[in-house]
Amino acid sequence: MRGLLAALVLLLGADCARAAADRAVWIWEKESYAMLESRSAARDAIGFFKARGINTLYLYADSFQGRNLLLQKPKLYRSLIRRLRKEGIRTYALLGSAYLNTEEYVLPPRHPDALAMLKRVLDYNAREKAGDRFDGVNLDIEPHILDEWKDRKHALLQEFLSMSRKLMDLKKAYGLDLAIGPAVPFWLDGVTLEWEGRVKPVSEHAADVYDYLALMDYRDRAEGRDGIIAHAASELKYGAAIGRKVIIGVETGKNEIKKVSFYHLTAADMERELALAEAAFATEPAFGGFVIHHYRTYRNWLESQDLKD
Repeated sequence: MRGLLAALVLLLGADCARAAADRAVWIWEKESYAMLESRSAARDAIGFFKARGINTLYLYADSFQGRNLLLQKPKLYRSLIRRLRKEGIRTYALLGSAYLNTEEYVLPPRHPDALAMLKRVLDYNAREKAGDRFDGVNLDIEPHILDEWKDRKHALLQEFLSMSRKLMDLKKAYGLDLAIGPAVPFWLDGVTLEWEGRVKPVSEHAADVYDYLALMDYRDRAEGRDGIIAHAASELKYGAAIGRKVIIGVETGKNEIKKVSFYHLTAADMERELALAEAAFATEPAFGGFVIHHYRTYRNWLESQDLKD
């Protein structure tokens, strides 16, 4: 079966494989601000996205290097979102940042910072016209990055879920129609936790709280026990049961653990593996497409292969 699918992808071409499922990309601080402040940078990026079949951007929407363009120059977001929408590209506000050390937001004393971060996006959407609003929010707040993770894993995950509940209660209070979901590692389905009186995997608690999950399913092959398909199985099953979408995240940046990223492979290799995963997920109602981490590493990786050719 693997050989037949791989042959089919080769016959139809990578562009056909890309056209089938939705594709998103994470865009971090520097590149997001460049797109907002430079029309030529935005034009160049949009050309890249359209060529690669990307129809959703997780665009950074918080502070960077002492500035917060969402607060100080919201017209830049308004203009870019409108421009992207005309090109058939959705825009999600990407919240969470290594620059701001937002992994600390899971700690109860930092929950007000997490709420303020989301509130700025909700305030923006509340005052803008429909065509200029964010379509959703993607949160990248990862407690496993914290130094105390090894000793306080379960406590930190409970604090993450508590923060998550507060964020979604804030969205409910605004009454706005935008999807909010976190980036979560695939292995959360192997961590069972009691929270709000229920014992279940953390991935299921997160799916209960949020509108969707972006699953960091970082592997360089689709099949096998340690592949993309296997690691997404339980999240997709649970998502279907409760009506949640699961976006499958893949990595293109360099990593010392080779299997985590497609970096050591070629673009054709990634397209083949994603086509295999997509074929396997075709009957999964929770499958919401792919998201690639991240714009700059993805583009650099592709361009380095073009140079070799």
